[in-house]
Amino acid sequence: MYIVLRNFLFLFDAELIHEFSVKAIKFICKIPYSRMVLRNLFVINNNILERNLFGLKFKNPVGLAAGFDKNADCYNEFSNFGFGFIEIGTVTPLPQAGNPKKRIFRLTKDKSIINRLGFNNKGLDEIVKNLKKERDIIIGANIGKNVFTSNKDGYKDYLKCIQGLYDFVDYFAINISSPNTKNLREFHNKELLKPLLENLIIFNNKQSTRKPILLKISPDLKKNQLDDIISIILELKIDGIIATNTSISRDGVKSIHKNEIGGLSGKLLNKKSNEIIFYLRKKLGDNYPIIGVGGIMKPEDALEKIKCGADLVQLYTGFIYEGPTLIKRINNLILDEELNKNYEK
Repeated sequence: MYIVLRNFLFLFDAELIHEFSVKAIKFICKIPYSRMVLRNLFVINNNILERNLFGLKFKNPVGLAAGFDKNADCYNEFSNFGFGFIEIGTVTPLPQAGNPKKRIFRLTKDKSIINRLGFNNKGLDEIVKNLKKERDIIIGANIGKNVFTSNKDGYKDYLKCIQGLYDFVDYFAINISSPNTKNLREFHNKELLKPLLENLIIFNNKQSTRKPILLKISPDLKKNQLDDIISIILELKIDGIIATNTSISRDGVKSIHKNEIGGLSGKLLNKKSNEIIFYLRKKLGDNYPIIGVGGIMKPEDALEKIKCGADLVQLYTGFIYEGPTLIKRINNLILDEELNKNYEK
């Protein structure tokens, strides 16, 4: 049924359909008993799926990646589809419109998407207002800098976001890896990254209850860049890492949109993301928290990421192509895998 609906929706502009879908989900969830119906359809409650990481208990390991609920408009509604956590944003201190439209392109032959949105969001103040609703799901805030803020002063924007969101979210994802904000990826260089993280850690450590800080990295890093990042996060005791954001590579792309500027997500990112997760796990050891994201289009993709070393996984493009049943199918497969392990023991 979803495939039929998707094929119809794919006839229209991708960003327009995204906005329509968010409004439709909010409308549906206002209908009496809809929350109960959706949860009966999509939510799996089983203690075996629970994960405890950086002081937080996740109901299951499948999250909604940043970029879908940019302004924290509908995290409660999305929680009805079985996610274990939701990452809002990317949030910047001041509102910004992002890059000119058209800026989202479906690569249907490749089961992928190219976007060059550019951190479009309503800004910190409006997003804080949206986060004041009651909730029963873990919320992470993906934060970045405004496009007009220099990299030299970039840490100030990240710090403003942490200060403003501190009382309303459960963890922070430091986004230095979007390819759609000019020069943002320069923060992967250790000369910029270390002082950025140090400033955030100083503030965090002064709070009565510190919040986990995770770093979201690019899939396009070379081994020496990864090694520098690993050295810094271990030295500064960063709580976790998210691997990975979208890619500027166009390897294997068949779509007519392959030359569009922006970040590639979806099926074509899967292998690249897995290779980085595997490398990180090898270098960071067994106990360092890793969230794997990039190219999860079927349950087996999520399980493969976990086997590569991810503790949690996130979806975005797979959710668009496969619909909300994908979350339940992933959790069912992970549950079966865990039960089989226990049986073998």
